[in-house]
Amino acid sequence: MLAWPEPGSKKMSLPCTPLSPSGRISVTRRCTATPLLLPKLSQAVIPLSVNQCGQRINPLHPPGVKRRTVGLETFAAHHHNQQRVLVMRQKEYNRYHQGWQRPFYGSVAEKEEYRSEIRQLLKWQMGQQWESQRYALVNRVKEGEEAREAERQANLLDLEKQSARSRFLQAIRDENKKVRWSGNK
Repeated sequence: MLAWPEPGSKKMSLPCTPLSPSGRISVTRRCTATPLLLPKLSQAVIPLSVNQCGQRINPLHPPGVKRRTVGLETFAAHHHNQQRVLVMRQKEYNRYHQGWQRPFYGSVAEKEEYRSEIRQLLKWQMGQQWESQRYALVNRVKEGEEAREAERQANLLDLEKQSARSRFLQAIRDENKKVRWSGNK
């Protein structure tokens, strides 16, 4: 049966499983346990970290046992793992709900401190948003200026091409006039 740890001790020990003289385990016995030293779990307190809940114990290969046998899987190891899970659930529940304790159930000073933190956070978020909008506006203005400059360059190039074509066509016209007038004489 389970041996309860002494108050203040960190470990829980379990007695050995006795064997019958024939080497076979008796069927009439109730639950017996193999020797294990399991860490004692404390209740979930807010500052607990996951590491303080203890390591998960492999029920098929508990610590402190060099050789695996069929009888190593005990209720104590499963119980330890279940208690560890419960402690971690309590800790997570407390951590999640602890955040709402101050704004709703705190003193007037705590509530005001919470509100001021919220206001500071909102101011910071608004500042970030304004900064990103300002940056986007500067980028849009720069893109607009670049587009206008590209359009102006394209218009100048088209104007130069058009004037060059006009001069070319005028030169052809003048040449044709010379040829026509020289042919009529």
